[in-house]
Amino acid sequence: MAITLELIILFLVSFFPIPSLSISDAFVYGGCSALKYVPNSPYESNLNSLLTSLVNSATYSAYNKFTITGSSPNDVVYGLFQCRGDLAMPDCATCVARSVSQIGSMCRQTAGAAIQLEGCFVKYDNTSFIGVEDKTVVLHKCAPSIGYDTDLMNRRDAVLRSLGGSGGPFRVGGSEDVQGMAQCVEDLSAGECQDCLKEAIGRLKSDCGGAVYGDMFLAKCYARFSTSGAHAYAKSNHGNSHSDGEKTFAIIIGLLAGVALVIIFLTFLKKVFGGHAK
Repeated sequence: MAITLELIILFLVSFFPIPSLSISDAFVYGGCSALKYVPNSPYESNLNSLLTSLVNSATYSAYNKFTITGSSPNDVVYGLFQCRGDLAMPDCATCVARSVSQIGSMCRQTAGAAIQLEGCFVKYDNTSFIGVEDKTVVLHKCAPSIGYDTDLMNRRDAVLRSLGGSGGPFRVGGSEDVQGMAQCVEDLSAGECQDCLKEAIGRLKSDCGGAVYGDMFLAKCYARFSTSGAHAYAKSNHGNSHSDGEKTFAIIIGLLAGVALVIIFLTFLKKVFGGHAK
């Protein structure tokens, strides 16, 4: 059969309208590798399979990684996704589906790409990056300085210290009007995560001075702070947004199940008519 399960699901992800649930869908950063792959090549087929696996896995997991191998080392593709630690599962699934859709339009025929939305991170490449610590700065953003407020900066530093001293890949903290958040990609070990966050938090404190908010995204972790609600990044569901997320989650599951049944039926027809043709 010329039509594969991967291509059908990618078509649905690209063209099925996914409603905006919250600020977790907002674009943070993205990038594409300079290297291109050949259209209709084994690498493209493996990439389609990888992206399908990411979308499917996000319906039941907040993090997963995959390696799709081929007949040649040049055909291998590596990829992972991770949702923010406080994101509900329906919102995670929708965020990853939206990320895959955006990567498809943003990085056409590139052998590697990464995208960070407020609620999730997706990356793929033709060289292995899974389990490799990377403290390269990919996004550095500070609000304009409002002057040095000693009390405010002391609370900010206390929140950042609490993030650095906490455990686990996802960390949140707060003190009065100061909120902080940090997260590592879960392919890192506990020690590598701590090392990455130490770097991100240190850069955030030194670079953002008296700013009312700051973001420091490294390749495998990030740290953020906000004062007085100046930069809202925490999950925010209003009105019917959570129920909309559950509906979208159910739709994604239904589409995946429906496509699987179609493929099974088409395969059955192929066998029947192929057998008669002998």
